[in-house]
Amino acid sequence: MEEIYTYIANLGFPIAVSIYLLVRIEGKLENLSMSIQELAKVIARLK
Repeated sequence: MEEIYTYIANLGFPIAVSIYLLVRIEGKLENLSMSIQELAKVIARLK
């Protein structure tokens, strides 16, 4: 039984942290992508 707790502690925590970070970063990447697209449109209008 202790081995199961050890595996959960060694694998479960890093997996949970990775999922949390991926979910947080996904929103920021979406905003960054929209900003880059808008910037490209503005630059195209200036030319």
